Amino acid sequence: MSKQLRYQGDYFQVWHDQGWEYVTRTHANGIVAIIAVTAANELVLVEQYRPPVKRCVLELPAGLVGDEPEHPTETILDAARRELLEETGYQADHFTPLATYPVSPGMSDESLSFFHAHTLQKVAAGGGIGVENITVHLAPLANIDEYLAAYQQNDGLIDIKIYSGLYLLNVATRPRG
Repeated sequence: MSKQLRYQGDYFQVWHDQGWEYVTRTHANGIVAIIAVTAANELVLVEQYRPPVKRCVLELPAGLVGDEPEHPTETILDAARRELLEETGYQADHFTPLATYPVSPGMSDESLSFFHAHTLQKVAAGGGIGVENITVHLAPLANIDEYLAAYQQNDGLIDIKIYSGLYLLNVATRPRG
């Protein structure tokens, strides 16, 4: 049986292929997540209401690659720079690519690319664009476990990408030898 389109929405397609159904985005070429660390050793996080879970979620700054009509062919690095600025108001002098992983390989063909952003400057308010209503958080890395636990205790959800990003940051910055 060949690949068949089962559903076409505004942003997604559902495909049937070899006994699997999976989702493809129609207006994006990937996802980026940014592990941004300030000079004060704070992790830059964002909080926004997510309708599918009907709650606010604490997340890494992140977004889609090539989803904006004015940037259909942007690179993943360009998307990381754009998303960091739009969501947090920070620019970074250095972006280090850390890893790219499938997001949900049993359900989607998307890949997520993590970047470490450092040497940050606050140049704008942040808060997102369009309908986004983003609150920026600065979480001390020295107390990140306590910070995240306190957020959860106040009925907040924590996006799993934070834990993945912290692991990748730890691996990338640990002394070699």
